[in-house]
Amino acid sequence: MWDERVPLHVASVFYDVVGFKAGHPQVQPFEIDELGALGGVRLAHLQCHFGLDTLDLVRIHPTMEAVGLDFSAPAVAAAETLAAEVGLSERARFVCADVHLAAEALGTGAFDVVYTGKGALCWLPDLRPWAEQCAQLLRPNGWLYVCEFHPIGYCLDEDQPTVRSDYFDTEPTLDDVSGSYADPGATTSNNLSYYFPHPLPELFEALLGAGLDLRFFHEWDHTIFKLNNWLIRGDDGRYRWPGPGQLPLMFSLKAQKR
Repeated sequence: MWDERVPLHVASVFYDVVGFKAGHPQVQPFEIDELGALGGVRLAHLQCHFGLDTLDLVRIHPTMEAVGLDFSAPAVAAAETLAAEVGLSERARFVCADVHLAAEALGTGAFDVVYTGKGALCWLPDLRPWAEQCAQLLRPNGWLYVCEFHPIGYCLDEDQPTVRSDYFDTEPTLDDVSGSYADPGATTSNNLSYYFPHPLPELFEALLGAGLDLRFFHEWDHTIFKLNNWLIRGDDGRYRWPGPGQLPLMFSLKAQKR
């Protein structure tokens, strides 16, 4: 499924590769603030897809080195091509491997920072093995940064501002729809997938159990794509709950290795 969607995503308006090449940022402003100065660090980006966020972070921080990991060979090839096109191949490389074998593929204790998120965790059936891989990748006192879509958002109905599903339900959801979130009208043949909801306590327990201590956890009142038909798009291009009041639609966290 992911192999087939790589060329669709590279060409999509959603990912805006043309804009990225022209200098437009990909990571969110709050991510840049929270990540802080990354000069001279080694960063691993897990489930990096075709490397857009990886390369953006490398471009923002001129002395940082990064390795992106993804299980899709076409995604890794697209990332390598894009890195060459924007002149970042010397500081950004990409590896094709299963995220559950990340430490074996990239090196135990080889990184100062592990970065991941924005639609990555929902593809993992169990967060504890993933958290253990993150911890193994990190040097002592290294840290994990996660920016993700809030699980509350996935509980909401697509067509009206009501709760559709159980926040505490962890059963996988089967999806077999043609197209992609980046190009809903695309014709695709490999469509079967499963995604896994993870209530926040499950994430926290996985991190703590893997030897990572939470340093901060922030919730954000917006998301970067039209998750539901009734979300309101603001002048900043972000989508929010129509009110009254607010709901968290994204979150970010930092966890440090003991």
